[in-house]
Amino acid sequence: MAKKDDICSFCGRPRRDIRFAIQGIGGIVICDECVHSASEILKENEFTPTSANAKKLNIAKPQEIKAYLDEYVIGQDEAKKYLSVAVYNHYKRLRSNAERSSKEDVEIEKSNIIMVGETGTGKTLLARTIAKLLDVPFSIVDATVLTEAGYVGEDVESILSRLLQEADYDVPRAEQGIVFIDEIDKIARKSDNPSITRDVSGEGVQQGLLKLLEGSVVNVPPQGGRKHPEQKMIAVNTQNILFICGGAFDGIKQKIANRLNSRTVGYNAQKEKDAIDFNNLLQYVAPQDLKSFGLIPEIIGRLPVLTYLQPLDRDALKRILIEPKNSLIKQYTKLFELDGVKLNISDEVIDLIVDKAVEFKVGARGLRSICENILMDKMFDTPTSTDKELTIDVEYARKQLSNDRMTRIQAS
Repeated sequence: MAKKDDICSFCGRPRRDIRFAIQGIGGIVICDECVHSASEILKENEFTPTSANAKKLNIAKPQEIKAYLDEYVIGQDEAKKYLSVAVYNHYKRLRSNAERSSKEDVEIEKSNIIMVGETGTGKTLLARTIAKLLDVPFSIVDATVLTEAGYVGEDVESILSRLLQEADYDVPRAEQGIVFIDEIDKIARKSDNPSITRDVSGEGVQQGLLKLLEGSVVNVPPQGGRKHPEQKMIAVNTQNILFICGGAFDGIKQKIANRLNSRTVGYNAQKEKDAIDFNNLLQYVAPQDLKSFGLIPEIIGRLPVLTYLQPLDRDALKRILIEPKNSLIKQYTKLFELDGVKLNISDEVIDLIVDKAVEFKVGARGLRSICENILMDKMFDTPTSTDKELTIDVEYARKQLSNDRMTRIQAS
């Protein structure tokens, strides 16, 4: 009589008739043909792991999402509101589609997002903070490295390779993730007219992005980079992946101003013109401005949620330094605390850092560079020092900011 682990526990075939078998706990054995048959049964019943996992999503309400963003990102209330609603609707859609019966006619489509804002205003931070709240895979990709298929650079599919890596190659989990495509403005086409020759890093990339943004099954190289015939691919369905795009769109303010001026003709021309805030033109950004900048209409249509980020004024920069949960001052205080040193930074130093950031016009991202220059020598000396407290006053900060390193930053 054959032993229990000599036959398949499902079909009863003996070991000699099995090409290979998988043994489980308690001596249970399943043969390769039974595994294949089980896979076919799942496909016939249209079972997908994504549908099963979608029901487990913990969907935060828009006001809850915005409240969470407020803890980490200063200002930008308009962008936060748009993002909160778009993200809530997206994951509500995932759950609805997973529970939708085959008889229902209404299938909610996804709404990808595009954010327009100057450098250092918080586009990347907003996307990263939302992903942290939702506990979903999140990847940041730079559109500047993408080229049209067949040319030096990365294919658009490499965007999904990074998302897969963040999800530890769990495809169903990756298919519920968020992708932030930074510098989307850098792939604008090089002229106002459709390209009659190859625009390998502009319009060609936009065309390649269409199928990803719309939602389709894409064969992704696991390690990224270029695809080649012998490489094993992973099929990823982008239908439930939320794409958030961001860019500075340097020069778009002029296009917005031209459009607004063209409208202010007629009886109420001067009154309408006086109502326009020319100090913050980004608040009037519209899809036609993105088209004028160089994004093709097809890609604009696949990014239906358009919002903007306001330029950071002096008060906002100061709040960024000290208020958020992970503010720069709190980060440096923690760094020194790990060496057993209490760091004290005077209010005058805070004001000086903000003044320099406004002077250099580098946004919130430049605040760290300024802080690094002020604290670099102290961070070098402190680990070997016996001092348990360190105070940074405005005289010391001015001295540090007057050295050659800061001059080079200002020049750049």
